[in-house]
Amino acid sequence: MRFDPHLNDPWRLTALDVSRLVRGRRVSATEVTRSVLERLDAVNPALNAVVAEMPDEALREARRVDDAIARGESPGILAGVPVTVKVNVDQAGHATTNGLRLQRDLVARADSPVVANLRKAGAVIVGRTNAPAFSLRWFTRNSLHGHTLNPRGRGLTPGGSSGGAAAAVAAGIGAVAHGTDIGGSIRYPAYACGVHGLRPTLGRVPACNLSAPDRHLGAQLMAVSGPIARSVADLEIALEAMAAEDPRDPWWTPAPLARPRPPRRAALVVEPDGLKTAPEVARALRDAAARLESAGWSVAEVECPGLREPARLQAALWMSEFRRVGGVEAIDREGDPDASFVYRQLDALCPEQDVNSFLDVLKTRVTLMRAWQQFLAEYPLMLCPVSAEPPFSDLLDVESELAFKRVVKAQLTQVGLPFLGLPALAVGVGMADGTPLGVQLVAARYREDVLIDAGKTIEAGGAPPSPIDPVPSRKPTSAQAPTATVVESSPRGRP
Repeated sequence: MRFDPHLNDPWRLTALDVSRLVRGRRVSATEVTRSVLERLDAVNPALNAVVAEMPDEALREARRVDDAIARGESPGILAGVPVTVKVNVDQAGHATTNGLRLQRDLVARADSPVVANLRKAGAVIVGRTNAPAFSLRWFTRNSLHGHTLNPRGRGLTPGGSSGGAAAAVAAGIGAVAHGTDIGGSIRYPAYACGVHGLRPTLGRVPACNLSAPDRHLGAQLMAVSGPIARSVADLEIALEAMAAEDPRDPWWTPAPLARPRPPRRAALVVEPDGLKTAPEVARALRDAAARLESAGWSVAEVECPGLREPARLQAALWMSEFRRVGGVEAIDREGDPDASFVYRQLDALCPEQDVNSFLDVLKTRVTLMRAWQQFLAEYPLMLCPVSAEPPFSDLLDVESELAFKRVVKAQLTQVGLPFLGLPALAVGVGMADGTPLGVQLVAARYREDVLIDAGKTIEAGGAPPSPIDPVPSRKPTSAQAPTATVVESSPRGRP
């Protein structure tokens, strides 16, 4: 076991190092947990990333891990690793609020499969992280839990809907955070906070909330749970833990986590389907492509199949279901100003679907998936923007109708890819003028191993330093996205 200079501050450790050190009895799970709880107390008041703290419960879980090791039992691959869980999934004894006052008393009786899997793997849950009302936005503020800020600077969005998760990880509150993604809610917060986030393939990570009725088909096909972390290696072990079988999810698929590697051939797509990608984002993509080429990958700049039609159909399908389950009435009863404004904009963009339209959407989905499957057979990896712009100024989407349209336009890949059922990885590559930048990797279904392999290579060339102390002074204007002329990075994400 190598010496780690962060042993005096265990909250700085990666999940991989915590697990090795705890299993090797170099540090106890209880010591790690106490360190992270102290870090939470120190930085969370400036961020509001964790909105439900549970120090006593966390310390009990940590002691159980230590006791298991003392008995000679296997503690799991995440032994003693501090994690957070998003407020939109069931955790026994805690409210599944989803950022809603309407659900502040919706206390779960049982853990969701992903939470249960984290516990089985030996992880220690230190808190629950914030999300916007209804998990509806790429920004994180609601009328129940309040406003989450980005530790890189309070003028930047922390992303959403897993904004609390990404902000917590970036600030050292836990080595791994649970997030969910139906339209970018893992990938975009990771991008905005300068960390890494993996959206798995549908069926990879079991999920269900028994505190609520089952969701309709669109959400079943597009919503997934996955990890956010400061290192790609941590995403890998977190995915392994999260992906364990649970019979409560009929979509769970026993696909192997590792398969024979395909040719190291990648497609660089700077402007997918005509997306107007900002120059600094394009530079980050070309930098990432060069890192892959240096490691022996063959990279070709090409066009990819369309994303605008998948994005349009995804939004139409999701909005139809939201209306079907009483979402409009819930918006009115909740009375959250941000959610009300965002819903009005989405409603105007997404006409209602009848049964025939719904069937046409599902038929078209197969045609689109076939085109993408053939593309990814030729290019097993695709590099594309996470967003067309650097991270937005905070709350940009509710400033005006024009600002909302700008946000949606930039997020084409966030919305289009889930409709196709593909896994994707947001990798931080560096900083530019105080703003994190990253790239998105896409692979064929159940090929998260390809994403992780490429992600490790890109990360090795430099990433935003983390964990970091909250930076209070960064205030970019909403009228102009932050600009940059150079990407600065820290090797392997170390500060």
